[in-house]
Amino acid sequence: MPPVQHRWPFGLRAGLGSGIMVAAGLAAGNVGAGLIGTIGTFTSRYGNSRPYLNRAAQLAVIAVALAAAVTVGVWAAPIAWAGVLTVTIVSVAAVWLCNALSVGPPGAYMFVVACAAGIGVSASGLPPWQIGLLVLAGGVVAWLLQMVVIVRGFRRPERTAVAASGTAVAQFIESVGTPAMGAARHHAAAALHDTWQVLVNYQPVNPPPASELNRLRAANHALHVLFAEAITNAAKHQPQTPDAADQARRLGALELPPEAVATRDIDRIPLGRPPAKELLRAAVTPGSQIRYVMLRIAIAVPIAGTVAAVLGIGRAYWAMAAAVLVLHQGADRIRTVQRGTERLLGTWIGLGLAGLIMVLHPQGMWLVLVVALLQFTIELLVVRKYTLAVVFITATALTISSGAHRVNIGEVLLTRGVDTAIGCAVAIAVYLLAVRHQEANRLTDAITRTLDAAAVAATHLARGDAADLPARMARRDLQLATIAMVDAYDAATGGSAGQRKSAEPQWDLVAGTEHLAYRVIADCWAMDRDGDGRPTAGIDISGIQAEAAGLRAASQAVTRPGVRPRQRSPR
Repeated sequence: MPPVQHRWPFGLRAGLGSGIMVAAGLAAGNVGAGLIGTIGTFTSRYGNSRPYLNRAAQLAVIAVALAAAVTVGVWAAPIAWAGVLTVTIVSVAAVWLCNALSVGPPGAYMFVVACAAGIGVSASGLPPWQIGLLVLAGGVVAWLLQMVVIVRGFRRPERTAVAASGTAVAQFIESVGTPAMGAARHHAAAALHDTWQVLVNYQPVNPPPASELNRLRAANHALHVLFAEAITNAAKHQPQTPDAADQARRLGALELPPEAVATRDIDRIPLGRPPAKELLRAAVTPGSQIRYVMLRIAIAVPIAGTVAAVLGIGRAYWAMAAAVLVLHQGADRIRTVQRGTERLLGTWIGLGLAGLIMVLHPQGMWLVLVVALLQFTIELLVVRKYTLAVVFITATALTISSGAHRVNIGEVLLTRGVDTAIGCAVAIAVYLLAVRHQEANRLTDAITRTLDAAAVAATHLARGDAADLPARMARRDLQLATIAMVDAYDAATGGSAGQRKSAEPQWDLVAGTEHLAYRVIADCWAMDRDGDGRPTAGIDISGIQAEAAGLRAASQAVTRPGVRPRQRSPR
């Protein structure tokens, strides 16, 4: 987790954006309109690690999407069932789009909050289109504040990503032969993949050969080579190159020329992620984890809204938003229950702070200062201390909703506390009931997909064409499948007692499959680097195929009732 002191720029932008909107409303003689506009400043919470041109486009889309979500929420508010249906549709669509397209935190949740807030602010009496424009104005302010940091350096996000990869690869090299090796390898692979997305997938055009972006791509390519060499040395029980970890850190810091490690062909088209339509289609195919999350959302959100409405609670949309918060990340059982508990506990504590603010009822510039300070504090805490952040999230939400007029404080606090309890309870119940069936075979399916991907990549190794586009696609797919398999194992060990009992005997199988996958990836990199069209010396293709066959047999045995997988020693 990043240290708190590194969060202050994000907090400053979030607080400043909200403060500007409230101050604008105050200057225009309509504080309520300014408070509505703060919903659009949620835009500033996205795209913090993306390159600036890509960030500009993403934030513009998010600002429009938030305004649209609020508008449809206002439009549906007069009819209770329409409001529940609208929030449900927005929730499912947001989970699909944000998870499939890797929008990044805070993901789908903010769009649901915006739609639900639209139902709440419908009482302002303003027409839906006017409320939508106010939210869009907040989005414009947030966009400007996010983009002004470009003055720090146009390629700063890319340099930060490469530095993170260098550190991760160095830590993996230093961990070889220790119990931390497996986790460090997984972290390094994920960091390299994320950096390649920043350097390739999030770039609008191909850069000129002498550009800084090409130098950063060369550095990341060299880090991939170091990572592959370290895996190969570990597999052969050979010592690591003495200065490999130092080279990785220096590459990440751009203090070492990439050519000192490996040369990248700049004329070769870099391989990005699949097109958006393929990602969206894959997200809804049977067996997809994103599809499972969408189904849980589609069940939990209307139930939470209906229960709140039946109980006569005036702000049922809070219950629906709480349900989405607990479920939208698709976390395992432990983290899902933990997130629901943190939300509930933080909300109930936050009601005390919110009540104090509503009693004081700050107006004028005091209101501007309070809203800005609350938003700033949220950004400082949300990554590391979520329960404490929720205290300020609750206070912020109630301050925004009540800042322009007096309210029945006791009724508002009771309603918010009950609604949150309903949403969290429904979300956890739906998760516990659904996950038994949805994720019963997640781990075994992930192992099978990884072995299938390894077989495809090994076929290219056998043909000696690891540098061709289909071979590089196979290498990419194998790495993604391996990362997903380890995530599936972690989810199972953080799941129910039955999931843990099922996962524990498969640890050797997971470890063996992961070892094979990274061995194939490393051999692909070695053959790609040599580039002579022949199998590289030292690559034991027959051994890879034999090991894959043994792992596949063990994997198939797991799916047969009463048959235990062949035990393998950790490697």
